[in-house]
Amino acid sequence: MRSVILSCVLPATVAIAAPLGLVEKAFGAEPDKQFFHSVEGRWVGPGEIIAGKYKGTKFTCDFNGSTPDGKVGMTLDGNCRVGVFTQKMSATVERKDRDGYKGSFMGGSTGNGMDIVGGNVVDAQKVVFTINRKQLNGVMQARVPDDNSMTVTVAVRVDKQLVPVIGMSLKRIDSVEVGAIAKN
Repeated sequence: MRSVILSCVLPATVAIAAPLGLVEKAFGAEPDKQFFHSVEGRWVGPGEIIAGKYKGTKFTCDFNGSTPDGKVGMTLDGNCRVGVFTQKMSATVERKDRDGYKGSFMGGSTGNGMDIVGGNVVDAQKVVFTINRKQLNGVMQARVPDDNSMTVTVAVRVDKQLVPVIGMSLKRIDSVEVGAIAKN
């Protein structure tokens, strides 16, 4: 009897709460929004290819972080440079209802990158996304330990073990007016 009542009451409660935005809070959207909001702004810093054919290659990245209007997610868009060569880099992810997070890294599997096929926000400082391209599976992790630093790691699965292949250490560089003199 109790399960019959719950099966009738729960959908009705969700139907009423959804327009009020209460469902989003019930499913833990606040830490998600806090994390994604913390990524907004300009980020620059070094990175390195940790494993694979180009192991040891160092690069410098410059990204703009943004969040989509009315949705839960983020975009890091910019480029990374190795010597005189520049490569466009981007990652975009949005929550797709109960399907979790979906998006793309480096244009997704139809481009030169990987699809983001799932994942979750661990807390207001860390997110982990599942990435995939054909038989290649892995994770992309971003951590924002404080207001001005972010680390991003991409790891792929090799023989049931995650192997880090790309690591970046970014600092926030937002435009701030310098040299303003206060009137006496």
